[in-house]
Amino acid sequence: MTNESKQKVSMVSLGCPKNLVDAEVMLGVLAQQGFEITTDEKDADVIIVNTCSFIKEAREESVEAILDLADRKHDGRCHTLIVAGCLPQRYQEELALELPEVDIFIGTGDYPRVAELLAEKADKEGQIKYVGDPNYIFDETLPRLNSSPGWYAYLKIGEGCSNCCTYCAIPAIRGAYRSRPQQALLKEARRLVAGGVKELILVSQDITKYGVDLGSGATLAGLIRSLATIEGLKWIRLLYAYPDGIDDELIELLKSEPKLCKYLDIPIQHISTPVLKRMNRRSTEEQIRALIARLRSEIPGIALRTSLIVGFPGETVEDFSALVAFVEQSRFDRLGVFCYSREEGTPAAEMPDQVSERVKRERHRKLMKVQARVSFRSNRALVGKIEQVIVEGYSEETELLLKGRSSRQAPDIDGQVYITAGQANVGDIVPCTITDSSDYDLVAEMLEEG
Repeated sequence: MTNESKQKVSMVSLGCPKNLVDAEVMLGVLAQQGFEITTDEKDADVIIVNTCSFIKEAREESVEAILDLADRKHDGRCHTLIVAGCLPQRYQEELALELPEVDIFIGTGDYPRVAELLAEKADKEGQIKYVGDPNYIFDETLPRLNSSPGWYAYLKIGEGCSNCCTYCAIPAIRGAYRSRPQQALLKEARRLVAGGVKELILVSQDITKYGVDLGSGATLAGLIRSLATIEGLKWIRLLYAYPDGIDDELIELLKSEPKLCKYLDIPIQHISTPVLKRMNRRSTEEQIRALIARLRSEIPGIALRTSLIVGFPGETVEDFSALVAFVEQSRFDRLGVFCYSREEGTPAAEMPDQVSERVKRERHRKLMKVQARVSFRSNRALVGKIEQVIVEGYSEETELLLKGRSSRQAPDIDGQVYITAGQANVGDIVPCTITDSSDYDLVAEMLEEG
């Protein structure tokens, strides 16, 4: 075994869960090659920053993290700093000039080669860059080290995007949409469940596009039905289902499949039809409103989450007022708001009537204030009801309180349930009565057995 294979590696993954899966594959590859994984960056010989480049704020966060971790070369053991993912895929030449502290740049299509590239760097001076074709698709034969708490994991069912929204650089960074073969996904899912995972969270840029490129008749609904047969799997959660792809079959599954959480993340982005058209979204205001009404009618108690963009080029006062009214009326259980980011190389960046940063921030604040009231009322309506809660440990504030998530809450992006009575093991799914609520969190007591 070489000296390199005994070295310690630390990973920092930024951005979305899809990015996290790539980071976990890199960790799996390195662990298989004999590297030791550590969460202590000062004790790491190699540090990897897996970056996001979706919008301006994400890029700034990535660069800040890189510069901060570069200090470990002086106050820690680090001798090799790797920057991987979306940022080098998009800006490799600029980064190489601006960040001489970085030793290796790896793009979105080359991350499985991380161990090989580390070995190559040992024999080379200066920076090396491996940023080629982004059209790689994760192969289930590669090892993956789940970095999420052991009871849940993300299952990336596809890569890239072909929707070509005018504001988005993802197709350029990640390539066109590619679905992973169903048998590969089932194999990975069984391996994760055998390792203790009880909740699988399906992710891709648009999960409703699953199977359209395979030519095998594979569909999202068919994949869910197959996953639901896995013994030991308790919950299946869906993130990022575009509204125009939510069909009758998926709605029927949400109604009838007990393992499928009655939870749906629907990235809508706006409600004004003119704005949606300029965004190159395929839905209109009428279609979106009809879909939400149908979901609420046919699936009582469904939790709906969405994401919205304020300040898109040409967004008028009337467009924004319509968006505010829509948020008030539609009562989304969870909602994220982004200020439009002018991304170079996208059609929207060249559109007239760009909205000022000041106006964007004002609209963001107003919309989030409206949503806080909506979320408070939504949570208040749950008081007295029984929810299934997955126990995730003790509260950060006191070890007298257990905390967890209901089936209505996704990890990291939604609130939590604080359990004031009852005991259970981490990873247990237990029935709880909701006793109190806040804007985003719930308070509950476990039901007594018998």
